[in-house]
Amino acid sequence: MSTTAAAVLPHTLRLGDLEVATPVVLAPMAGVTNAAFRELCAEQGAGLYVCEMITSRGIVEGDRTSLSMLTFAASETVRSVQLYGIDPRYVGRAVEILCADHGVDHVDLNFGCPVPKVTRKGGGAALPWKRSLLGEILTSAVGAAAPYGVPVTMKTRKGIDDDHLTYLDAGHIAQDTGCAAIALHGRTAVQHYSGRADWQAIAELKAAVDIPVLGNGDIWEAADAIRMVEQTGCDGVVVGRGCLGRPWLFRDLSAAFDGNVVQELPSLGEVSAVMRRHAELLGDLMGEERGCIEFRKHIAWYLKGFAAGKDVRSQLGMVSSFAALDALLGRLDPTEPYPVAELGTPRGRQGTPRKVSVPDGWLDSREMAAAQMDPAAEDATSGG
Repeated sequence: MSTTAAAVLPHTLRLGDLEVATPVVLAPMAGVTNAAFRELCAEQGAGLYVCEMITSRGIVEGDRTSLSMLTFAASETVRSVQLYGIDPRYVGRAVEILCADHGVDHVDLNFGCPVPKVTRKGGGAALPWKRSLLGEILTSAVGAAAPYGVPVTMKTRKGIDDDHLTYLDAGHIAQDTGCAAIALHGRTAVQHYSGRADWQAIAELKAAVDIPVLGNGDIWEAADAIRMVEQTGCDGVVVGRGCLGRPWLFRDLSAAFDGNVVQELPSLGEVSAVMRRHAELLGDLMGEERGCIEFRKHIAWYLKGFAAGKDVRSQLGMVSSFAALDALLGRLDPTEPYPVAELGTPRGRQGTPRKVSVPDGWLDSREMAAAQMDPAAEDATSGG
């Protein structure tokens, strides 16, 4: 893969009038990137921290679950929300509500989700195949956000599969409709999270458009982010699974983009302290018992590769109070070094390639206007 001429490391990321101190974005992850996790990551280093994906219809119709996800920590001076939608009217109205009623400073539109319940309705990674519809949605969103000076960005994948690529067309449409940036996950929807991300596609998109391009896929360490920028010329990176159980990755990313040496790997004692802080923030958000229960899903990620005993791991998986958590964390060896064998390896879901569900006849034509969409296809369910 050739290095582009734009290999100078960016120090900040500009999205319209919004400047992000470090060109790093936390990817929304269902059930993970709530206000507690975002605050924890932000304590480690600068970046743009995006909340879980919310449906535009859920916002417009005042769905309780959707609105409850619009919870921000007091320290979140930049409120960033990712919306999912397939109807320009719902998307535009949702953007207006977010800007006017919830003080949102950045809106990202999701056109990269490969989950069947999304793509089978023509949403997520399936939608960019319909160029006219994509343009209508982006135009509606950008127009709704403009009076508030809020930048709109979009995230997408390479396409549905290798025979139905959409990323270059999506980049031009994003640019023409006034989007502030486009993020590209270098995988097709068929790949889901399997295989390797195609960074060359990110380089091709960067060369094709004038708006900022953010690269996403296979950033497990700070060095991977720097390598992506050097190889593709992208203007920043989007980090998802790489930070699971490793929020200090944002500390390392901030240091790397500032040209500094990444700090030493944390010992198990230092990891335990971060775990306790994470649980505390979840407790602040939803109460001690529910926060501890919510924290359980993160334990395997934090302890991945460590020699923590099976008994302790099992009991941590049933923890429901801070006192119990403290007692169990106290049984871990604080001097155990970080398992270096885990560095640079995939985290979270991977799976295998799988067929993408799309509406009947979806692939027959690249064109479709919003008026041709089934209104019932606009999902009102948020939260993954």
